Amino acid sequence: MGIVGTFKNWMGKANPGLMRAVEKGLKTIPGVQGKIEKEYEGMLGGMEDSLKPYRKEFATFSRLPEAGRDRDELLREMELLKEREAARWSDGFVSGGVYHGDEAFVAFLSRVYALHSQSNPLHCDVWPSAAKFESEIVAMTANMLGAAETTGAICGSVSSGGTESILLAMKTYRDWAREEKSITNPEIVAPTTAHPAFDKAAQYFSIKMTRVPVGSDYRADVNAMRNALKRNTIVVVGSAPGFPHGLIDPIGELSELAKAKGIGFHTDACLGGFVLPWAKKLGYAVPEFDFRLPGVTSMSADTHKYGYAAKGTSVVLYRGPELRRYQYFTATEWPGGLYFSPTIAGSRPGGLVAACWAAMIATGEQGYLEATRRILETAAKIRRGIVAIPELRVLGDPLWVIAFASPTLNIYRILDALSARRWNLNGLHKPAAVHLCVTLRHTQPGVAERFLDDLQAAVAEVKAQPEASGGMAPMYGMAGTFPLRGVVDGMLRRFVDLLYKV
Repeated sequence: MGIVGTFKNWMGKANPGLMRAVEKGLKTIPGVQGKIEKEYEGMLGGMEDSLKPYRKEFATFSRLPEAGRDRDELLREMELLKEREAARWSDGFVSGGVYHGDEAFVAFLSRVYALHSQSNPLHCDVWPSAAKFESEIVAMTANMLGAAETTGAICGSVSSGGTESILLAMKTYRDWAREEKSITNPEIVAPTTAHPAFDKAAQYFSIKMTRVPVGSDYRADVNAMRNALKRNTIVVVGSAPGFPHGLIDPIGELSELAKAKGIGFHTDACLGGFVLPWAKKLGYAVPEFDFRLPGVTSMSADTHKYGYAAKGTSVVLYRGPELRRYQYFTATEWPGGLYFSPTIAGSRPGGLVAACWAAMIATGEQGYLEATRRILETAAKIRRGIVAIPELRVLGDPLWVIAFASPTLNIYRILDALSARRWNLNGLHKPAAVHLCVTLRHTQPGVAERFLDDLQAAVAEVKAQPEASGGMAPMYGMAGTFPLRGVVDGMLRRFVDLLYKV
C-alpha cells in the first residue's frame, strides 16, 4: 500500500488543522521523509520518458555549443518538432490549448509578429506603434464588455496572460485599500472554483485568501460569500465562467454585495470574455457579468484564448483611471532616470501586442459572432452525447466548457482510456470529474462525433475492467483525496523539477 496509502486510510476525513499538525510531525520521524521521497519517485518515474521524448533522436544541450549551429539545420529540426506536435491539437484532440489554429490565420499572426519582433512597449518613444496597438486593444475589449453602456471611463492594460491580469488587479486593490481605506491586512474573498492565480496573487502580495465553498449547482454561494466578508476584505471575486465546470457565478448579486461594502469586485472573464458577449447577441441566456453591472470594478479577459491572439496576451480592465493608477510601478530616485512600468514586466514583446491587435481587427464582430456560434452549437452536440451515456452526468448547466463525472465508474480511468485514444482532456477534483473546453478546433467536421464515439468506447472499457491499474488515475485519485495536502504539494513541485531536467 505504501506510506501514502496508509496515511490516506488512517486519517480518513479529519479536519485540515489536524492534517497540518500530523504532517508537521511526520517530518520529525526518522525515515518517513525518505519513504515519501521514494513514493514520489514511483509516482513520477514513468512520466519522464513522455515528458522528454526527444532525448534519443535530437541533440541535447546543457551548455552552449562551441560554434553556433547552421541556421537552416536548426530550422529544419524545429519544423520537425512542430509537425510532430501540431497534429494532435490541429485535429481537435486537445481541450482548450489552441483556440483558433487555422493554418492561414496562424501564418498571418506569425507575419505580423515578424514585422514587430524588435519592438518593446517599454521604449514608447522608439515604438509609438506599440502604444497605439495596446491602447486600442484595451479600448476595443472594454467596449465589448460594457464600457459603452456605463458611466465613467473603463480603462486597463495589456498583460502577458490571465494570471498576470489577475495578479495586477489584486495588487491594485491591495494598494488602493491601503491608501484609501487604511487596510494593512487585506483579504480576498473568492469561491473555491476561482482560478489559482488569485491564490498566487495572495501569496506574492501578502494578502489573505478566503476560499468559500460553492453551492450544489457548482456556482458561488451568495449567502456564504456574504458571511465571509470581513472588515479587511478588499475585493470579492466571481468567474464568468469558472475554469473547472464552465459555469457563470451570480455576478450581479456578488457585485452588489461588494458595492454595498464599498469594496472592489473582480469578474474573472479570462475564459469567457470573448465568448459571452457574442453568445448573448446570438440569443443565448447569458446573465450580466461585465461593467454594465455598477458593482463590477475590474475584469480580466484573455485575448490569447477566444480573442484568437497568439499566446502571451490578456487584458485587465478597471472602472476608471484612478483605480488603474494603483497598478503602476514608478521609480523617481533611480540614477538611471525616471522609470515607470504599467505591468509586472519592464521590457515586453511588442510583437505579441501587434499580433493581438491584428487578430482582433482581422476577426471583427462578425468573425467573433460566427466563431461563437460554431463553438456553442458544437458544444451543445457534445453535451447531448455525454448526457446520453448512462454512466456519465454533466455537472451544472455549461455552455461550452463541459465537465462530466460518473457516479458508478472511476472517471480518471475513463480519462486514461481517452488519453490512449489521443485525447488530452482536463482532470478535475472535488468532485472527481473531467472537462472538455470546446474551441474552433472541435468545430471541424467529424471531431464531435469522434469524441463521443471514443468516449463511449472508453466508458465501455472501464466498465469491463473497473479495477485495472496504471495510467494517471492513481495520481489523480491521490491528489483529490489524500488528506496531507503538503504531500500533494511536494509531488507537484517535483513534477515541475522534472520539466526542467535536461
